[in-house]
Amino acid sequence: MKIRKGGAEDLPAMLAILDSAVVWLNGKGITAQWGTEPFSTRPRSVEQVARTMSEGDPWIVEIDGVPAGTMTLTPHPGQYVEPADEPEVYVRLLATDARFHGHGVGAALLAHAADETRRRGVSLLRVDCFAGSEGHLIKYYENQGFTRTAAFQVGDWPGQVLERRF
Repeated sequence: MKIRKGGAEDLPAMLAILDSAVVWLNGKGITAQWGTEPFSTRPRSVEQVARTMSEGDPWIVEIDGVPAGTMTLTPHPGQYVEPADEPEVYVRLLATDARFHGHGVGAALLAHAADETRRRGVSLLRVDCFAGSEGHLIKYYENQGFTRTAAFQVGDWPGQVLERRF
């Protein structure tokens, strides 16, 4: 497993990973998290992914040269979460390609996010996630060392912000 810095040229790979995650989630009966349509077929979603990548540092995990996971680290959350009142690193668009679930891709990316946060001299790492589906994703982040902070709602989409301090 190799983690490398991404760039604008990785947009197709990131969209493919996100599309695969949508299919995987839908296969588990989870349609409320990211919907049922692939990111790559929704122009607004493609634009949002490209914008998020340009606002921060995209990272790609490769396994045997194949893109297996992605995240983008930005200095602020998306528009639906209040920024912290201190410097922060925010994990956005974290996803694992369905073919690589169970390989520790997400954990490796989150460990890399923690390392990057410390390297930048920042003491706050935050992420938000879908709070539905019995809170499974919240529990995942808690198992990765994050603590719940604020719950939020975007329409009928329940969200949870979590943080790690260094």
